[in-house]
Amino acid sequence: MEAGMIDPAVVARIRQLYYAEHWKVGTIASELKLHPTTVRHSLIDRPRSEPPPRPSPADPYVGFIEEVLRKHPRLRATRIYEMVRVRGYSGSVRQLRRKVARLRPVHSEPYLRLRTFLGEQAQVDWAHFGSVRLHRHAKRRLSCFVMTLSYSRALYLEFFFDQTQESFLRGHVRAFSYFEGVARTLLYDNLKTAVLERLGTAAVHFHPRLLELCAHYHFQPRPCGVRKPAQKGRVERAIRYIRESFFAARSFTTLDDFNRQAWLWRDEVAHGRPWPDDHSRIVAEVLAEERGYLVPLPSHPFDTDQVIPVLSRKTIYIRFDSNLYTIPPVAVGRPLTLVASDTRVRILDGTTELADHRRCFERTQRVEDEAHVQALLEEKRRAQGSVLSTRLTGVAPQVEDLLQAAFERGESAAAQMRQLLELLDRYGAAELRAAVSEALEHKTPRASSVGYLLERRRRAAKTPVALPVDLSRRPDLADFHVNPHPAEIYDELTSTDDPEEH
Repeated sequence: MEAGMIDPAVVARIRQLYYAEHWKVGTIASELKLHPTTVRHSLIDRPRSEPPPRPSPADPYVGFIEEVLRKHPRLRATRIYEMVRVRGYSGSVRQLRRKVARLRPVHSEPYLRLRTFLGEQAQVDWAHFGSVRLHRHAKRRLSCFVMTLSYSRALYLEFFFDQTQESFLRGHVRAFSYFEGVARTLLYDNLKTAVLERLGTAAVHFHPRLLELCAHYHFQPRPCGVRKPAQKGRVERAIRYIRESFFAARSFTTLDDFNRQAWLWRDEVAHGRPWPDDHSRIVAEVLAEERGYLVPLPSHPFDTDQVIPVLSRKTIYIRFDSNLYTIPPVAVGRPLTLVASDTRVRILDGTTELADHRRCFERTQRVEDEAHVQALLEEKRRAQGSVLSTRLTGVAPQVEDLLQAAFERGESAAAQMRQLLELLDRYGAAELRAAVSEALEHKTPRASSVGYLLERRRRAAKTPVALPVDLSRRPDLADFHVNPHPAEIYDELTSTDDPEEH
């Protein structure tokens, strides 16, 4: 019996008895009831046979493909497919891809272990953590700012709902405050918030706000090479560690709550792990040592608020980050300045603060100051009252004296005005003038007194009661007013007299 026909478990038993227990071939054959030749065949080490490769339509072009890849090792398989197709290749692009993958030279770049000194370098990056829904209409991208000290591996992390320049700067300022100092060099990937433009491999244009931060905290920014993630491997590993150890299967209610959880995890778990260079120490102990070598902090932190010019032409609302914030009505139409932190939104007129709101990270919300809304309503009431007052004094100038006297007696001028307007519509201008004059003579300057006098005059004249007009179907006509004209005008239009006779 050939060894290849024996159960692999039996072959493994034969080899164990022979090589480990040192049994003889005959003893193994008797024990396992096998022929001695079968036992000897099982003890022979044979190379594992592999099935011959299946023929491929790309086989005749192997030499050509190898030559192309020697000159252009990163050339795409689809381009090589076009090159061999014009040379007679009849197979599919998928078959050619498999052949190119086997023939493409593999270049593995060697790396030296990064050695840094205490306080010498920190690495910075953003990390994406998907999206979160704040309410039915608001969805925000969740991002994490991460800074890692290269020597101690201590890290600072903070989650934001955006990756704006202001959030990038806030992450730096709070990381420096936590570390109680600044590393001499900060290493960045090619982030838009850090690098505006690269000219070749050496010339780099950093973001001007980042350069202001550098001047304030006295550190040097340094970019990674293009497509060189290994140059910032420590922050990359820190991000992977955050994903696997902290973020996975974790829930939160608010962003502040999530950051509190993150900082608790950092202090208890991340900084409690063994230091990679010496497992007898933990990261927190090495961080305490490294703090003494960091560049000291300046006397005051860097200002990270977002400052933008704003203007509201018609309403009391200023739009910012998809939400509306109120301003006082007197500021409508003026050029203003909006100053936004990650917690507050302030609106200034020069150096005067007009509004201070909590910042809202939802969308299409109105953040209102009740005082601003009330001021607008009061202004509208005054404007409406001015129009109504003009209408009343136009037909009965004595109304102004009556309203002033009513106000001095503690009556509501607005309520008095509304009642007088109703009396004007019901009894007419002439009757109202007479009743107001009589009320002032009797020293009873109230709309109710005017109403009593008007009703008494109507009864004395036996004038029918004017029924109110039902405007329930046309509420838009409720405040509609037409100035009455003297009846003499209509008499003149119908007169046949020659005007020269008069």
